Amino acid sequence: MSGRRRTIGVIGGMGPLATADFYMRFVRATPAAKDQDHLHVLIDSNTGIPDRTAAIEGRGPDPTPALVETARRLVAAGAEVLAIPCNSAHAFIDEIRRAVPGVPVLDIMEEVASSAAALRPPPAAAGLLATSGTVRQRLYQAALDRRGIGVMAPDAEGQRVVSEAIASVKAGDTGPEVRARVRGVADALVRAGAGVVVLGCTEVPLILGSGDVAVPVLDGTEILARAAVREGLGEYHSDRERSQGSIGASIGPARRH
Repeated sequence: MSGRRRTIGVIGGMGPLATADFYMRFVRATPAAKDQDHLHVLIDSNTGIPDRTAAIEGRGPDPTPALVETARRLVAAGAEVLAIPCNSAHAFIDEIRRAVPGVPVLDIMEEVASSAAALRPPPAAAGLLATSGTVRQRLYQAALDRRGIGVMAPDAEGQRVVSEAIASVKAGDTGPEVRARVRGVADALVRAGAGVVVLGCTEVPLILGSGDVAVPVLDGTEILARAAVREGLGEYHSDRERSQGSIGASIGPARRH
């Protein structure tokens, strides 16, 4: 279904580099020949939002009030569709949606799961690179299970490596050592049987791309950016349709490091 163009609101700052990466991908995914062809985007890079994984694991304050405040501020400023380029923040998506009734809030897990199901042949299992909070909440497990795809998370040591790599990116380190460590975890998941690797934290695409492993890579940042463009151009679908997997999205572009 097509309709009028919509203003996109971005609940950002989790972290700032990942938010900037999302916006770059959003711009590049927009079919435009001049400035005026691009969509109106409002970005609230609210770095004061408490750590999502710490909250999920019971060792930090609840980020819900700050997430809700940010969402409401964006809607008050004119946002008509919201995107959250932070996977672990989706543990609080229901509260955000209740705070802004009538405004679609894109679900990165549903978008990625739809992309996984669209692969031919569809994978039996997906390897997940994400924060420990996202893994613990089973957000990807639920979305992929509805499409008949299993999820393989790293073992304890692999998860420690991934978590440390995410922290390194947040601190500005996207160098070869960080890249090599996270690539090693991805390779281990592939050897264990993963038919696709999901980059389930928006810091991870900054250090791993589809040219780095032997199976398809589903880049959550890229997929969310394309979904936001789709919605901004008026190709609106209800949250119910989206949760049923009626919307596909693209695999992230090949990226060599």
